[in-house]
Amino acid sequence: MRYTLTADTDIGTSRNTNQDSICVMHADSEYGQTVMAVVCDGMGGLAKGELASAYVVKAFHSWFLNTFPYELPLLDMDVIADKWVLMLKELNSRLKKYGRSICADLGTTFTGMLIADDRYIIVHVGDTRVYYLGEELVQLTEDHTLVAREVKRGLLNPNQAENDPRRSILLQCVGASRVVEPQVIRGAVEAGTYLLCSDGFRHRITDKELLSVFSADCLPDKNTMHSKTQQMISAVKQRNERDNISVILIKASEGEKCG
Repeated sequence: MRYTLTADTDIGTSRNTNQDSICVMHADSEYGQTVMAVVCDGMGGLAKGELASAYVVKAFHSWFLNTFPYELPLLDMDVIADKWVLMLKELNSRLKKYGRSICADLGTTFTGMLIADDRYIIVHVGDTRVYYLGEELVQLTEDHTLVAREVKRGLLNPNQAENDPRRSILLQCVGASRVVEPQVIRGAVEAGTYLLCSDGFRHRITDKELLSVFSADCLPDKNTMHSKTQQMISAVKQRNERDNISVILIKASEGEKCG
């Protein structure tokens, strides 16, 4: 597989700060192409959400540059997934300790994807998401929210959940939870588009729109990917989304890299 990436973040229409933090890393090595993409959505209801999201993103950026190269010769994605989980638990502890020192709660979601050797891992906490867009749209991550739990229990249907005033209540986040238990997803990369986003991007867009705009066939090159992302961010803002907005696109294609 070859990979083409774009990433965009926007403060939105009503916030004074952008509490989202994103990171995209794309490298060629003797072991093939590697990709890391991370979206963190700082908790708007807590103090210093932007600090929490930036702190976590910085830690994973440093890991990719300084630690990951030593993993490549004996690449084991299961081991890396376990290490990411431990990193998030440690970051949760550090942020909680810092929060106590300044008498404030601070936290962030985390959704990270690593691609190597045409395999991927996703490690996830909160309600940022990863989708796979092939012939249909598939949400790969689970939302760690109150309403998602109620849907799973059969107490709400998906339509009710979309309009429930409690939809932003998280069951866990990095920095403000007593413990975090990240979701881990493993898989083989398939040709198509992988989309990571904060909830501010997806609230005002339907699954049908996501599939029609971001299917790989509609993204011939990097410039088109960026242009379509910008168009959808503008549409989200016009639809009165008040939150920060972040999205990362990873197009996986066989043969030569697009763009």
